[in-house]
Amino acid sequence: MTALMPTATDLAADYQYLFHHLPDSYLLLAPDGTVRDNSDLHLAASMAPRAAIVGRDIFDAYPSAPESQRTLRESHERVRQTLRPDAMPLLRYDLDRPAAQGGGTEERYWQVTHFPVLAPDGTLLHILQRATDVTDATRATARAAETQRALAEATDRARFILESMPLLVWTATPEGVTDSFNARWLDYTGRALADTVGSGWAQDLHPDDLPRTVALWQQALAAGTTYQAEYRVRRHDGAYRWFQAVGAPRRGPDGRVQMWVGANADIHQQKLLVAELLETNETQAALADQAYATAEQVRQQRETLHQVFMDAPVAISVVRGADYRYEFANRVFLAGAGNPDLLGRTVAEVFPEFLAQSFLATLAGVYRTGQPFSARAVPVHLDATATQPAADGYVDYTYQPFFEDGRVAGVTSFSYDVTELVRARQALEALNNGAAGGTAV
Repeated sequence: MTALMPTATDLAADYQYLFHHLPDSYLLLAPDGTVRDNSDLHLAASMAPRAAIVGRDIFDAYPSAPESQRTLRESHERVRQTLRPDAMPLLRYDLDRPAAQGGGTEERYWQVTHFPVLAPDGTLLHILQRATDVTDATRATARAAETQRALAEATDRARFILESMPLLVWTATPEGVTDSFNARWLDYTGRALADTVGSGWAQDLHPDDLPRTVALWQQALAAGTTYQAEYRVRRHDGAYRWFQAVGAPRRGPDGRVQMWVGANADIHQQKLLVAELLETNETQAALADQAYATAEQVRQQRETLHQVFMDAPVAISVVRGADYRYEFANRVFLAGAGNPDLLGRTVAEVFPEFLAQSFLATLAGVYRTGQPFSARAVPVHLDATATQPAADGYVDYTYQPFFEDGRVAGVTSFSYDVTELVRARQALEALNNGAAGGTAV
């Protein structure tokens, strides 16, 4: 006799059919954890035939890691004891794909809640487990956290480089109101940030330099062009030193100024040298002109300070690891090295001539001790490259270590080319020695 197909009315009254077609992943358990049934979505997710799991203990039917089993058992027990729903913490339960689907294990995350189903007399009849797959949301949250961590690390790194630069750095609003100064500025003046922002910085400028400085700043604001000025700034001990200030506007996609960023470089020694040369007698005028030209060249080099990092007027590089691989170099450094492709290469690869000079040994000492190192007027020899000839000169440089997990991870290098300055000073000393010898009777 041919079986009749169930009617819609029959299916509407068939609660097992209804249970199988619930729009979520459900597993029906006996109070002792024996599997009684599961919904079609649970069946599809678990990838195990219904006939193979019904009547078996849940942990036998669905093997899992000991930690997962312990958490599930504790949740079942809370339902048995309290006869109330119990929501579990986020659960990782990986699924083994059938060979037909390529095999392997698929990492999955679930939000599991157990509901008690009570008999009329109030005793526990079933435990209904609802498992919602939250793998995509969990992974998205993890990616967002990793992105935030990477952003925070990049921000901390940029802040460290900014604070380590031997420059007094400041920023201002589009209207020209200064709103931040780096630690070097505050340490130099000895004032708190709250006393420096706005117009507070002006109290540390030399009174004779203030009117012209303000006028130049107003002109740059009005035109939206690079600001340049030289003025004296009072140190925390009352002494004044000469600085060259350069500020550049940062513009948005619409061309409007979003902020100003600037930096002040100490040019006090150059100023004193020029003054010393100009005070000599007229027979030394040619040498004074040469020294002033040298100082002017330094000033022009520092005009590129319209950006704090890449366009800083000092050669800045960052090396990382025990083999000293370059991971950052600004334009000044790249120009001096004559090698635009040095990132990812070691110092010894880029500058093999340093093996016979002091720089690599000093760098190793900073790595070993974790202490910064500075030196002035150090002789340096650079071999010829494809873009520039061999050269000999002098540099002032600082090695500043940075740390990760309490250990030296790399070194930031700041260096100035002082070749012309050293040679001018040597010429002045030779001239003075010659003049002293000529006055003997």
